[in-house]
Amino acid sequence: MIWLTWRQYRVQTLAALAVLAAIAIFLVVTGLQMRDLYDSTVADCRGDCERARNALVVEYRTLTYYVTSLLLAAPGLIGLFWGAPLIARELETGTHRLIWNQSITRGHWLLVKLAGVGLAAVAVTGLLSLLVTWWAGPVDRVNLDRFTALMFSGRAIVPLGYAAFAFTLGACAGLLIRRTVPAMAATLVAFVAVQILVPFAIRPYYMTPERTDVALSSLVMAPIGSDGSSGAPADGWNGNHVQLMGAGDDTYLRVGVLKPGVWVVSDPGAVLDPAGNEARGDKGCADPKTDPFDCFAKSDLHIEVDYQPADRYWTFQWIETGIFLALSGLLAGFCAWWLRRRTA
Repeated sequence: MIWLTWRQYRVQTLAALAVLAAIAIFLVVTGLQMRDLYDSTVADCRGDCERARNALVVEYRTLTYYVTSLLLAAPGLIGLFWGAPLIARELETGTHRLIWNQSITRGHWLLVKLAGVGLAAVAVTGLLSLLVTWWAGPVDRVNLDRFTALMFSGRAIVPLGYAAFAFTLGACAGLLIRRTVPAMAATLVAFVAVQILVPFAIRPYYMTPERTDVALSSLVMAPIGSDGSSGAPADGWNGNHVQLMGAGDDTYLRVGVLKPGVWVVSDPGAVLDPAGNEARGDKGCADPKTDPFDCFAKSDLHIEVDYQPADRYWTFQWIETGIFLALSGLLAGFCAWWLRRRTA
């Protein structure tokens, strides 16, 4: 049965390894170049370090986005092309009857397919994640944005959980729908929906956020341009902001919490006075005739911020990986139950 499974999926496996090898060569070459630039400009900075950090981020911003997106897409592709056809193709063509009429039981057949192909899929994703995490190290050290939705999902160990989940999700879809192409479509829709839901509705609450009062006079602030950009430095800003809205466009501010790498999970709160009451009008620095920067710098106002500390990053990584591995186990158990009880 193991040999048969290898014969069925050897083309996909060899193709995946070839693509992984090509990507590895590219990442190693460009990663070494990035490290040389980081060591010569940022690590050994003696002058305008902010400019050096921004130059590194700008130099590799587009490439970082594409490399991270590639890693995010890998589990979905595994679910589409490895998971969905795993059982659906057998049921669609009727070859499952030949196998089940031999000495192989349904449970044994399913176990070998899920374990053999699934472990190969997770291993490929794990190697790719290791490469991408190493490659992006210098930029991540500058940005301090590991908690943002894109970077958290495209680094470290969570892609392994995504790959296992996408694979078993595709297998279940194929078992239920019994046709390959519709199963692939259902897998794609379900996986994308989960990937959108988790970062914004579930991940912020893996652990109870901490709350702090932040004095506006102690914050670093920068005006937000018409395109949503900020004049703030790249170091420590991404994902660590709240926005305050005043009476007009000129009073929109981006406020960075002065704790590198934290993840602000609360919505922009009201500006409060020392008594804890909402500050309005001129007292709240919303008067369009005043400079909001000067007003905030001289005020005794504050805001309440809920955030996840930077040192919870790996805890969140393990929690999310565990959740997706548990979901994978449940889906695999459902496949075994459905195959034994319902599939003729």
